[in-house]
Amino acid sequence: MIRRRTLLAGLGAGLLAAPLGLARPARAQAPTVIRMGSLKLIHSIAPHFYAQFTPAGYTVEVVPFESPTECKNAVVTKSVDFGTFGIAAGTLGAAAGEPLVIVASTCNRGMAIIAKKDAGIAAIKDLKGKRVALWPGSTQEVFALERLRQEGMSVKDITPVRISFSEMHIALARGDVDAYVGAEPAPGVSLASGVGSLVEYPYGTEMGALNMVFGAHADTTAQRPEIVRTMLEIHRKATDYAQGNREAMIAMAVAKLGQKREALELSAPNVELKWKLGQTEIAQAKVYADRMLTLRQIKRLPDFSTFIDTRFVDAMRDA
Repeated sequence: MIRRRTLLAGLGAGLLAAPLGLARPARAQAPTVIRMGSLKLIHSIAPHFYAQFTPAGYTVEVVPFESPTECKNAVVTKSVDFGTFGIAAGTLGAAAGEPLVIVASTCNRGMAIIAKKDAGIAAIKDLKGKRVALWPGSTQEVFALERLRQEGMSVKDITPVRISFSEMHIALARGDVDAYVGAEPAPGVSLASGVGSLVEYPYGTEMGALNMVFGAHADTTAQRPEIVRTMLEIHRKATDYAQGNREAMIAMAVAKLGQKREALELSAPNVELKWKLGQTEIAQAKVYADRMLTLRQIKRLPDFSTFIDTRFVDAMRDA
């Protein structure tokens, strides 16, 4: 007599083996998540287009940051895999020996010197004795100080006020400062609202219009080159799309930055999204680092043989 328990056990074993030699379906592999640091500025808008160009098997998570230094630090600590930040933040980190590598560009231009309307400030020389909002350690600060130098002035001729980019327009409207050296979209907001007037776009130096760059940890470029290649291909496609479709760029900035369209329409022409990185940018970055050294913002120059790596964009350019 076959016991009931034995029979059921045998049936169960048969059922488990029953699928006639067919293999069990494999579990779908989870996508590789790439964490991308991005500033809350229109000239850092390209990452918000990445989803349209991300290949199967990958997901890009955009992590927003308020300041360039915060985003750069997140790359250095590996809190994010990649990040967009100003060349100033990158130079500060590299000069301090941080394992940071610039692998592409993000944006040129995107900055402006704005004064309170009817304040009698029409040129750089008119800033003498005025309260000027500056963000310490930013690309904008170095450009502003260089323009002061070109006009025979220095930071001692103004009263610098530490204010973040997102608060500069508000500070100007309140009368807390007479002018600011800001990043878009704040200048566009000040101009569109009638609060501010344009002093100048500070691009008349040897640094050109160099602004934001695309960085990675040195371990990432050395140990995970395939991720770098994948990420930069996404960045290239998103950047070219956004730069070539101003309406899409403005619409995305309205959605992600919460700014008014009329302000962004003034900001967009002052923004040049780009990914290419070559000898021109390296030469400008070296001038930039020299200025920072002269200003004693850094104690030594970065090692440019490791700080800027154009291999990946060179390969894309040649493809």
